[in-house]
Amino acid sequence: MQRPLAGQIALITGATRGIGAAVARRFAQDGAHVVLVGRTVGALEEIDDQVRAAGSTATLVPMDLTQFDQLDQMAGALHQRFGRLDILIGNAATLGTIGPMGHMEPKTYQAVMDLNVTANWRLIRAFETMLRAAPAGRAIFTTCDIGHTPTAYWSAYAMSKAALEMMVHTWALELGQTRVIASVLDPGPVATKLRRIAFPSENPATHRQPDEVAPLFTDRVLAV
Repeated sequence: MQRPLAGQIALITGATRGIGAAVARRFAQDGAHVVLVGRTVGALEEIDDQVRAAGSTATLVPMDLTQFDQLDQMAGALHQRFGRLDILIGNAATLGTIGPMGHMEPKTYQAVMDLNVTANWRLIRAFETMLRAAPAGRAIFTTCDIGHTPTAYWSAYAMSKAALEMMVHTWALELGQTRVIASVLDPGPVATKLRRIAFPSENPATHRQPDEVAPLFTDRVLAV
């Protein structure tokens, strides 16, 4: 069996369910050691079992990414252990509420922006040096069409994805003379918990499952 990511270190946020968990399983099959970041210890341990069943290993990091000091501490610990990071997958996100812009609660707005935008900026800030230390660092951030197609009532979530895309595109230009490539990836409609909350009357079977889109992330990592 080909293992195109053998020997690589890949950090995945939002790794306990949905797309993040599927990418963890796929990267494990492809040979990477995966660093799994999520808030729930039990869920991380379940994914760890799946990673081991796929013939790879994992480092579990139970944490809330909006605890930014802890994020920096995680980066320091991983730098001390591995010295580099080959792959960064910024996948964790929260929906907030769907409704008129003027009805959104300030605390909801702040929670969405903290996780969907600021935490990803903190990841960039914390891990750029480690990505540069890798032979071919890759950073991929999950987005969706809401981030570049104005859609009524999507308020903070749409704003956060638009900000994420601009942030990553800007950073990618700054990395132009390095071996690191940063990009956003829109996997299209996927049957995730976030989508079920956004579209409660929708039939999940009409969309691809997380494991079906996970290979897109490997393809992006391997793309020149």
